[in-house]
Amino acid sequence: MSVRDLPSRTDTLTAGLSTLVGGPVGAHADIGRQRFFTPLRVLLALSVAVLALSWLGKAPCIQQYPGGPDGAQTLDWRGSRQYVAMCYSDTIPLYGIEKLAQGEFPYKSSWTDGSVGPDGQPVIRHMEYPVLSGLYQYASMRIAKAWHAGAEAGMLPGALEVVIYFNVVAAGLALAWLITVWASASLTGRRRPWDAALIALSPLVLVHAFTNFDALATAFAMGGLLAWARRRPVLAGVLLGLGAAAKMYPALLLGPLLVLCFRSGRMRAWWKAAAGAAVAWAAVNLPIAVLYPDGWAEFFQLNRSRPMDPDSIYNVIASFTGWTGFDGPLAPGETPSTLNMVTMGLFAAACVGIAAIGLTARRRPRVAQLCFLVVAAFLLTNKVWSPQYSLWLVPLAVLALPHRRILLAWMTVDALVWVPRMMFYLGVSNKGLPEQWFTATVLVRDIAVVGLCALVIRQIYRPGEDLVRAGPLDRAGRACGAPPVDDPAGGVLDGAPDAPRRTLIRGAVARSGAPPRPRRRPVARLARR
Repeated sequence: MSVRDLPSRTDTLTAGLSTLVGGPVGAHADIGRQRFFTPLRVLLALSVAVLALSWLGKAPCIQQYPGGPDGAQTLDWRGSRQYVAMCYSDTIPLYGIEKLAQGEFPYKSSWTDGSVGPDGQPVIRHMEYPVLSGLYQYASMRIAKAWHAGAEAGMLPGALEVVIYFNVVAAGLALAWLITVWASASLTGRRRPWDAALIALSPLVLVHAFTNFDALATAFAMGGLLAWARRRPVLAGVLLGLGAAAKMYPALLLGPLLVLCFRSGRMRAWWKAAAGAAVAWAAVNLPIAVLYPDGWAEFFQLNRSRPMDPDSIYNVIASFTGWTGFDGPLAPGETPSTLNMVTMGLFAAACVGIAAIGLTARRRPRVAQLCFLVVAAFLLTNKVWSPQYSLWLVPLAVLALPHRRILLAWMTVDALVWVPRMMFYLGVSNKGLPEQWFTATVLVRDIAVVGLCALVIRQIYRPGEDLVRAGPLDRAGRACGAPPVDDPAGGVLDGAPDAPRRTLIRGAVARSGAPPRPRRRPVARLARR
């Protein structure tokens, strides 16, 4: 009897798919003793295959043709190929827009894009990404230029410099996603390694692995959670801080850890993680902020001044109702102040609700469950939900709710939003789709994510339905009586004393100075007397 989850035996979807390779695992299979084809190696191989297909999906946008001056090679984006072929990646246009093609250092260089501010003056633009993402682009540019120079010298195969740059960026992002898969598979614990197959084979990875630079942040975020699971809170904080220097969302994961550490009396570990995150983020950001303050502040200024994104719930409402937004029509360069306050207020309210769930559930939630809820709440309430942001949710959703059919359905819906989005950008005049076709799919995506949140909350309050904590099943689908699991990603929280909700409430009341409510005798005992 194996304590490892056997998907081909316990999951109907996997059992059906297993018929392609001979059917479910046999009764006498040697589970867990393979020397080469371990679950992790299989998962990484599957990830490489999906990443290769994802690169092929972007390949039409790096095709070349002799359309430049004097027949020089240039990118073939004729006929809006980037939208028709659905191969668009931010990496390619940003190479020229952000002056990387000229070899300039991000945050130091600046340019104008034709937009004007509230004062009517041209807006000076800088690198719009957090520092670590900007430095990654700069390093990739230097490698691409060195390769291009070698190609011109006849030592390396050649291509347009922007094509080489895209491939260098893609190689780094692929490595980052492999790290994400490795860390996530390690966080599943020894009993459920195959849950990470949903991360390796996710349709969202197929579509968005190379759309932007978000795989960098997922690698740091999941690496940080793995360090936490291995009881190394300082390293966990450092990795989360570096992730926040690439994309801000890894910093959100400190919130769930705070709630769970407070509930379990493990605040010392949380303070170590928080300090590590602050130091790591500052070490990356301070030099750029001091040397190039205007360039460093561009990321924050852009996020403050940008209006509601096409993928946001606010734009969905505006699309179907004609609503002009909380701030009404905005002048060029005007900041949507009311929208910013609403989004921050809604997210803060969601965080308070999630904290209440974490403190009042009869049993302490798992780390991945609260982390998923916080990141999902941020995306649902934020005014920006770029399509590649959904990659943030993939590993957290798998760790929080390892129900394969449910997650695969959500990932497929989310990935398919890319199709009407590209057709909407193509424009109705170019045989594209009207905006409502796109916003309707966004609404379906949002409803699916809300549904996942509801299922996670249900399992927090009903831990017996949690597949991670329910324990392994035998080959007949029955509980095999192995030792119970608390939280594979918990680290110092795994198996820690869990303060009941009444103890927490009584402690809060005592600290406030109010007299505690008297305890009532059970009705049954009074009846016996």
